[in-house]
Amino acid sequence: MGANSTVIFADLTGSTRVFEAMGNERATDTVTRLTQWIAGVCEAHSGRVVKMLGDGVLAIFSAADAATAAVLELQRNHQKRLQAWPIQLRMDLQIGVANGEVLEVDGDCYGDAVNLASRLSDLAGPGQIWATASVITQLREGEVRHRSLGPINIRGKNEMPIVHRIDWQEEHSEFLTMPAALALSGRVQDSTFGQIELSWLDVRSMFSASQLPIHLGRVDDAQFVVNDPRVSRLHARIEARQGGCVLVDVSTYGTWVRFHGSAGVSGEISLRRDECVLHGSGEIGLGAPLSDFTAPTISFNTTGGNLLLSRRDAR
Repeated sequence: MGANSTVIFADLTGSTRVFEAMGNERATDTVTRLTQWIAGVCEAHSGRVVKMLGDGVLAIFSAADAATAAVLELQRNHQKRLQAWPIQLRMDLQIGVANGEVLEVDGDCYGDAVNLASRLSDLAGPGQIWATASVITQLREGEVRHRSLGPINIRGKNEMPIVHRIDWQEEHSEFLTMPAALALSGRVQDSTFGQIELSWLDVRSMFSASQLPIHLGRVDDAQFVVNDPRVSRLHARIEARQGGCVLVDVSTYGTWVRFHGSAGVSGEISLRRDECVLHGSGEIGLGAPLSDFTAPTISFNTTGGNLLLSRRDAR
């Protein structure tokens, strides 16, 4: 049997662009210095670095609060560093945190928590920290600000774990505060998803749960057509699943989602052959981040239920 541990996976995004701008030698040195710094912060918070994977770091902690303190320091200090860097050289951090039994073999570690931390790091947007509810339950009430994102579909898992986004910004905002008792009660209500409204330019369509799945894409085979060269022929799929509304990216260049109540790039979810639950209202960017004002952007609004909490749409 393995020990119960908290696992973090911290990954640098945008390194490909940095290699193109700086060249292999300088970029490699920059990425190496950053991953060494990430490792050092983890060790300073009593974590143990298991391995460094190119532009990512995998570390394990015996306590969830120590792991949380480490990822908060990482995001806060890295954000300050990025403000002084040219835009083309900026590499954001996206971090996944999970808790569970970890088995260590020959210096490596295995287990569901390791896989979950890696997948959450992939799914989190730039500058975000996503953590499982099992991590949040081990923190003292009020220790960190977080928001329930509800159940997130993780490839390879039958059950969708409840995931929280940890807010690391130091300035206090009542809007961002999610009391622990409310966050932990995030279970699907009895009401189910009813319909979704999609709008792009002067095109507006409504689809009920019984009409799903549908495709968003550039060709007439798609049920909602967005004619832009950055949009794949069949770019994304919207389906009804387990009483909810799920967006699945099947594109070449990716899909971005922002829920109303989120602000800035840190509020975007990046999907690359991944999926997320749509709830409330917001925007879907096809082929380009929503931070790019030229991105083909679909507005969406879901009705009929599947709101995990009355505040879940304030992601």
